[in-house]
Amino acid sequence: MNPEQITDLIIVITYLIVVALIGIFSGGKQKSIKDYFLGAEKIPWLAVSFSIIAAETSALTFISIPGLAYKSNFNFLQLTFGFLIGRIAVALILLPKYYQGEISTVYTYLENRFGRRVRTFASVVFLLTRVASDGVRLFAASIPLYLLLDINPVYAIMIISVIALIYTYIGGLKAIIYVDAFQMMIYLGGAIVIIIFIINKIDLNIFSDANLLSQKLSVINFGLGEGLNDFFRQPYTLLSGLIGGGFLSMASHGTDQLIVQRLLALQNLRKSQLAITTSGIIIIFQFAIFLFIGFLLYAFYGTLDIKSDEVLPKFIITQLPTGLSGIIIAGVFAAALSTLAGSISSLSSSTMIDLFLNNKKNLLNEKTKLRYSRLFTIFWTMILVASAFFFMNTDKAVVELALSISSFTFGGMLGTFLLGIFIKQANEKIALISFIIGILVVSLFIILKLVAWTWFVFIGVATVLILGFMLSKLKMFIDK
Repeated sequence: MNPEQITDLIIVITYLIVVALIGIFSGGKQKSIKDYFLGAEKIPWLAVSFSIIAAETSALTFISIPGLAYKSNFNFLQLTFGFLIGRIAVALILLPKYYQGEISTVYTYLENRFGRRVRTFASVVFLLTRVASDGVRLFAASIPLYLLLDINPVYAIMIISVIALIYTYIGGLKAIIYVDAFQMMIYLGGAIVIIIFIINKIDLNIFSDANLLSQKLSVINFGLGEGLNDFFRQPYTLLSGLIGGGFLSMASHGTDQLIVQRLLALQNLRKSQLAITTSGIIIIFQFAIFLFIGFLLYAFYGTLDIKSDEVLPKFIITQLPTGLSGIIIAGVFAAALSTLAGSISSLSSSTMIDLFLNNKKNLLNEKTKLRYSRLFTIFWTMILVASAFFFMNTDKAVVELALSISSFTFGGMLGTFLLGIFIKQANEKIALISFIIGILVVSLFIILKLVAWTWFVFIGVATVLILGFMLSKLKMFIDK
């Protein structure tokens, strides 16, 4: 390892230690699982909003989104317009339901509305989906570390996981939220530094090349040129962005414990609505920044024969001066740790509250519950590490892979929540049947490659609602 790499390594290690310490001291002392998983509901709404952005960003945005723009254009940005629409829908439709009565996890609502079996099934689906999608994200975070240190990706994954485990285990959700807010500033600052540095190294005449700009900076794609079949197979069109992105965001931010756990940590509905809506506005600008980095990387490199996910790490390690590259890599870890820690906490909270305590609510004291919660925290960290190992050899852009995995079950999940809200006649049996059929229908679309992944959630939601409505009407007819 040369002296430059050693300097960067010292910066990265120092940063990781600082993050761990911030998490440990900001979390305070927990006396109950409510303190551990909901932060005692004493957290500012803006910190939660920043935490939501950091949690969904992960290392994928820092690494894979610039890679997408490097290889293609800005069409991905259309999804973010849908992301904002989806969050507004969460604020207006789902959050008011969650604040009616005592809810510790998002899946408590399903038990209150349908029964325990639906809650249990939803929790298991969440656990499996989160492990797979965040395993991909953890692997993505390891890319710059193993390139910097010239080590096996396995060791890079382990280093990141241990840091996230330390402050999640000790500080709980409150520590995660405050660390996330801090880390959002770090990785966005790193992104701006990269933009300034590349602009100073490229020929600025590229901005007068009208053909290149129209091709690489293209945002809107109506996707109408190749016929109906091809239209639905294109992942980034305006319609798939608004509809697909809207339903994806509504599912991920309204029915996924990773995000809803943060919203439930706020004192009232209005603050939760402010937090989720503000995150939708900021996320559009954040994605635009990372896509712009991809465009600048194309201006700098031209065409490279490497995977899209490796373009930005290559630039950071080979082009940035000593010290600065270490700070930028710390920014990548900021994005990675925020998602990983949140994932660990949401997995352990859902396991503890939705599954483990479902039949033991009054049999254990708070001290015992807290001890079990921390054991689940360790367990899920180990499972996420194993999941990251599984996805190490993928050739697909990791951001698309992770979002595809999430979309696989999100449709059935969101559809079941909406079924409970809008179809009053639906009961537990109807909800379970519709939920399962919704996932199976999306699976069929995936296997046959009938549509792009951006449509998966919409298809799942439509299937659950249509089937649930039909079964409810049929039940009413039979009951008569």
